[in-house]
Amino acid sequence: MTLPQRLPIESETTLRIASPFDGRSIGDVPLASPSDVAAAVIRAKAAASAFRGSTPAERRALLHRLADAVAGDAATLAGLISGEVGKTIREARNEVRRAGNTLRLSGDAGTFLDGEVLHCGIVEGGADKLARITWEPVGVVGAVTPFNYPLNLLCHKLGPAIAAGNAVVAKPSPKAPLAAHRLAELAIAAGWPKDLFQVVHGGAEAAIALARAPIDLLSFTGGPAGGLALKNACGLVRCLMELGGNDPLFVLPDADLDRAVATTIGHRFEIAGQSCAAVKKLYLHEDIAEAFLDRLVPAVAAHRTGDPTDEATDMGPVIDHAAAEEVERRIAATIAGGARLLAGGTRVDTLVAPTILADVAVDAPVIADETFGPVIAMRRFADVGAAIAEVNAGAWGLQAGVFTNDHAAIKRFSRDLVVGGVMINEGPDFRAEHVPFGGVKGSGLGREGVRVALREMSETKVVID
Repeated sequence: MTLPQRLPIESETTLRIASPFDGRSIGDVPLASPSDVAAAVIRAKAAASAFRGSTPAERRALLHRLADAVAGDAATLAGLISGEVGKTIREARNEVRRAGNTLRLSGDAGTFLDGEVLHCGIVEGGADKLARITWEPVGVVGAVTPFNYPLNLLCHKLGPAIAAGNAVVAKPSPKAPLAAHRLAELAIAAGWPKDLFQVVHGGAEAAIALARAPIDLLSFTGGPAGGLALKNACGLVRCLMELGGNDPLFVLPDADLDRAVATTIGHRFEIAGQSCAAVKKLYLHEDIAEAFLDRLVPAVAAHRTGDPTDEATDMGPVIDHAAAEEVERRIAATIAGGARLLAGGTRVDTLVAPTILADVAVDAPVIADETFGPVIAMRRFADVGAAIAEVNAGAWGLQAGVFTNDHAAIKRFSRDLVVGGVMINEGPDFRAEHVPFGGVKGSGLGREGVRVALREMSETKVVID
């Protein structure tokens, strides 16, 4: 489908996007200068002012039309995502499906952005007064998104922002900007008001320019260093930040081991291990550790890597050579520190073999910090309290998974883990689009998830009469 080219930015400088798998050209986008970014925000201000008085029904209609357009353009979008990220075509199709669902749920949720009425009779002089509390748009939302989910994570910012009555200026990762660019074109084709949703392209300079522009809220997904730089740049502007995680999966003696193995593989090797909430640390109770590994090792060996466009491929490459080299370095240093290599440990260009490292030290490179790559790092434990304390001692706190049917253990993990979400008999990477998602400590500020993000992207107004 040929769409009208959007993006008022006309630049002689373009960014060429190449496949991380084989280097072939996927497309290019115009690079925005800091002045281009500032101009886009000024246009968004005008669009937000005009859109402020829209009704929930009108906002829902816009988001549903865009969701329909995404569904109609699914093959093209999936091809772009697979090409620019190296995500398998099956993973890319699933992302497109989820992105449409995020937009549709946002439109629906916007019709229930309810306020409340409180009686003021608890204070002197308030006997005949009522406080009416409503939610109003913040104005312009600046959205900075990462490479790993270039479409759905953008929709997690765009959908609630529009449903709340805001305008959006998005700056996608320069490693994977094509799906975002396509989404902006689809919005125009779906009849969205001019400048309500704009996309600007570039690297750190463009992101800082967006943060320094007169936006009213910044929503960022990425690493902690980038998040801190943007937070410092935007001053007192409200920030929502998802900054990653170093997430554990605990497997207890009563767990369904086959299901836990399948979840470990699915939640660690998706996008070649480049998901914020992936299983970064696998904690096996000593009573079932060997039985679990007896199942895990052959299953990992059967995981097919290669061309992400091939329907038979289970896992594609990491995003670039620098990322592959960093994963390789961490694996080698962890083995040198005494860990046992049970599978993988090799790479060819950007294809890192699915890897299992057993009996990994708590300060080993693969788990001391978040590792964006297909590495399962296993630790044994005997005492639940000690294992929880070990996780809580880390700098991250996004999500955790626990495989057990022991009610007392479930209550303990749910109460004591210092994380944003605890998934029972699931991996930490599980997420539903309408449920709050985010972390504590170094993992971020605020929450995403359609329902909670609507209020995060709104201002509270109180009228008393």
